[in-house]
Amino acid sequence: MSLDPESGRPLYAQLADVLEARIASGEYAPDRMIPTPASLADEYGIAQMTARRTMRELRERGLIYTVPGKGSYVLPAGPENAEAEGNNPGEK
Repeated sequence: MSLDPESGRPLYAQLADVLEARIASGEYAPDRMIPTPASLADEYGIAQMTARRTMRELRERGLIYTVPGKGSYVLPAGPENAEAEGNNPGEK
């Protein structure tokens, strides 16, 4: 899927939707690294800052986590990632 630079929707949000669909389809498996911002920038012809904003969007959506110095990984589905979604799993 390509991005539409003519759209009023920000490119980072469009790319986040593309990556979210890839995660949902299983193309990017849980606990596996997703492409780096640099590779996404090359693949989609966007600025690296836009690609980094996409990663932040995916973290905010609770879909990925980032390990400094290593990369970003797909969060497993289920209650074990509730903390990443802003919930405290220890609270009942």
